[in-house]
Amino acid sequence: MRQNRRITTTPLRADIMTIFNDYEAHDALGLADLIRRREVSAAEVLEAAIERVDARNPALNAVVHTFFDEARATAAQPLQGPFAGVPFMLKDLGVQVRGQRVTNGSRFWQDQICTKDSTLVQRYRAAGLVLMGMTSTAEYGLSCDTTPSLQGPTLNAWDASRMPGGSSGGAAVAVASGMLPAAHASDGGGSIRIPSSCNGVFGLKPSRGRNPIGPDVGEGWNGLSVQHVITRTVRDSAAFLDATHGPESGDPYAAPTFSGSYLQGIGQPGPRLRIAFQQVDHFGGAMHPVTAAAVRETAKLLAGMGHHVEEARPTFDAAALKWDMFTIVGCNLLQALYQRARLLGRAVTPDDVEHVTWLWAERCRHRTGQDMARAIGTIHATARAMGRFFEAHDVLLTPTCATPPLPARTVDMRLEDLDEYYERLYGNNTFTTVYNCTGLPAASVPLCWADGLPIGVQIAAGLGHEMRLLQLSAELEVAQPWAARRPARAVSG
Repeated sequence: MRQNRRITTTPLRADIMTIFNDYEAHDALGLADLIRRREVSAAEVLEAAIERVDARNPALNAVVHTFFDEARATAAQPLQGPFAGVPFMLKDLGVQVRGQRVTNGSRFWQDQICTKDSTLVQRYRAAGLVLMGMTSTAEYGLSCDTTPSLQGPTLNAWDASRMPGGSSGGAAVAVASGMLPAAHASDGGGSIRIPSSCNGVFGLKPSRGRNPIGPDVGEGWNGLSVQHVITRTVRDSAAFLDATHGPESGDPYAAPTFSGSYLQGIGQPGPRLRIAFQQVDHFGGAMHPVTAAAVRETAKLLAGMGHHVEEARPTFDAAALKWDMFTIVGCNLLQALYQRARLLGRAVTPDDVEHVTWLWAERCRHRTGQDMARAIGTIHATARAMGRFFEAHDVLLTPTCATPPLPARTVDMRLEDLDEYYERLYGNNTFTTVYNCTGLPAASVPLCWADGLPIGVQIAAGLGHEMRLLQLSAELEVAQPWAARRPARAVSG
């Protein structure tokens, strides 16, 4: 029998009625708890999510494909797991969802229907999540903005004139605008952390090998790409990692073994840490004054919390890393296009893909095996340098993005000049990409705002130290809460 049932017929807006108006007051664990205690049903929670997608997505374009009928059927069934009954969406890139279309944000993949679930999707289902749709992505994850020609641009939840970040822009906007408490995302150069920073939400990139990427492939972009979630709260990110982490049969490598609970761990007091912070970029150049100020403010906050804080930065060949990453991504792109073309029985043409996608693949068509071997050697050398740095420091604090959210289409895949495009892309991503290349965990924490825009700060640690980052993020969340800061679109749109 239900008691203290938190449901109402008060409208969200004049044109929206719901039986569960309290939906946005809870994170994913909170919703699961209400469902478990039968204060609200999974079906009612799902309808609240659908109402918000229907009301807000036309203005934001964060969600590009829905399967509400399947979700309703799932919500009507008995569900088990830590997120039983919680609505959830997948990024439209790099996963398989049985019976659903996954386009990778591209015209070339727009007719792709999956015949099975990815291992990660299987684990989401086992956790009790109700899968209800797909969120927007830049084509093949190649941009820090989310403006695919196939589905049109996704808009920043705080300011439509600014980019939402990418490539998981749809996931971050869906969470920031209140459509969902959490959403799946992936990160090959910053694609969880950058949109989290641009939209004022929390995003953890786990260590390489922490979450599964199979069953058909062993790695993405030679190990640069990993998958996890974007959330409003740290505890949701921890609980999702509990639900999904661990190797699967045939993995080429795995993250250091972790046998505890991330969620339980963040409830325990963490150790006082040796925290380094940067006031220059990895090339030694000056940082944007707004992001530099965000780092200084956070360093002061951390020192006040009892951590040892000092200015220091790792040293590695930043120029080599920049262009060897270009080679790794481009060669993987070329292979993906070849595989798709082979399946379709025809060659890829410039009309099939974004202009920058075509130029990048064509440039790397002329790379050699020696070029690729050199590039892999560079990321290994960088990992060694970062490993030595994290022997002397527990955490490194930097901005997430090099600047506040850029004007929309600054990093535009329609640009004619590939080199100009890559300079803009890497210029924004300079603080995030090193952790993809080295496989280390890093998180964007939404601590600062400037001129009404969120400014994420990034914390990173040594391989396998997700717990350290989650504990520190949870401390920061208590010291300077952010979840109540919501864009106007989450209230009025």
